[in-house]
Amino acid sequence: MRAGWDARPRGAAPHPGPRAPTGAETGPPRAAATVHEHITDAVKTPHLIRLTGDVVLARFETMKVYAALGAVRSLLRRGRVVPGQTLVDSSSGIYALALAMACHRYGLRCRIVASTTVDATMRAQLEILGATVDAMPPSRSLRLDQELRVRHVRRLLAERPDFHWMRQYHDGIHHEGYREFAELLTGALPRGPLTVVGAVGTGASTGGLARALRESGREVRLVGIQPFGSVTFGSERFEDPEAIIAGIGSSIPFGNVRHELYDTVHWLDFRHAMAGAVGLLREHAVFAGLSTGAAHLTAAWEAARDPGRLHLVLGADTGHRYAERVFARHAEALDPAGLRPRTIASPADLRPPWSVMEWAGRAAPEAARTVEGHAPSPVPTVEPLP
Repeated sequence: MRAGWDARPRGAAPHPGPRAPTGAETGPPRAAATVHEHITDAVKTPHLIRLTGDVVLARFETMKVYAALGAVRSLLRRGRVVPGQTLVDSSSGIYALALAMACHRYGLRCRIVASTTVDATMRAQLEILGATVDAMPPSRSLRLDQELRVRHVRRLLAERPDFHWMRQYHDGIHHEGYREFAELLTGALPRGPLTVVGAVGTGASTGGLARALRESGREVRLVGIQPFGSVTFGSERFEDPEAIIAGIGSSIPFGNVRHELYDTVHWLDFRHAMAGAVGLLREHAVFAGLSTGAAHLTAAWEAARDPGRLHLVLGADTGHRYAERVFARHAEALDPAGLRPRTIASPADLRPPWSVMEWAGRAAPEAARTVEGHAPSPVPTVEPLP
């Protein structure tokens, strides 16, 4: 076990009440807090929370601030966009908010083609920040929702060629911002082997972080999480009727997913993600979204099989947009202690509700390869704007 990361039991029982402060908590005051120049600087800094001796959670308000800020800064510095120009993209929620905040910071206009999963609270934030929100009508499936959003973006570009399409799904510029996150982790976590566990999504967060950490010389194992119904790692033949975690997978090919970076892939259904999210709140008082719940459940299983190795759980957002559809139903949540994945050797053996496979850097499945090529655009190296 690594120095400084003492094990602590994961009690599922309610907390018995206030506890006496430890010596560390009553010691000298910590260094003064940083005064940030813009909210994006504060939001992009995660809370690092030790869940057990070998599992640490990086919990964000919105992790995609790294992707949006890194991309916008690079576009401005390279002259591909100029202040006052409109940036447009499709989003299921947290990228929309991240892009709107980045545009607010750098004097750009923002237009979001919003998934049906973008709720009234999120839409109000976007509109107050100055973004124009084009809400898509309800769809029969997440697949249709994504396809409709992309078609709408293309119609907008045909009408307004001066708009810049951010292409968070395909432009490798979104990997860039996670180098800064990797530097933060290098300073905060003990040295040594690390397993990163997180939702695959567009591929920028998990892939960008793992690549940056590996380039720094750290041994990193990357564990990706997928929902059933996603084409990204070959589960498109399944449907999960309750799935509302569109951000962790895709029904259309994503060029930013670098399949060769992933060592292991887990596929989880809604019920298992819900169990992880409710369990995280119950056991650790952490209120986080469904993708974080899925990562929490997965990391606990992974860490039990590789004791002594540090595991980092990526918590992409808070649980607020899942309050009614997940947390209000907490009495229905499965007990995480009784859940186990089915180990498979090939995507052909994939079965709900939870499967795991050693991906071992395989290439993308045929259906997940983009027309413009599987590899994303090269990631530029630039100095960040203030």
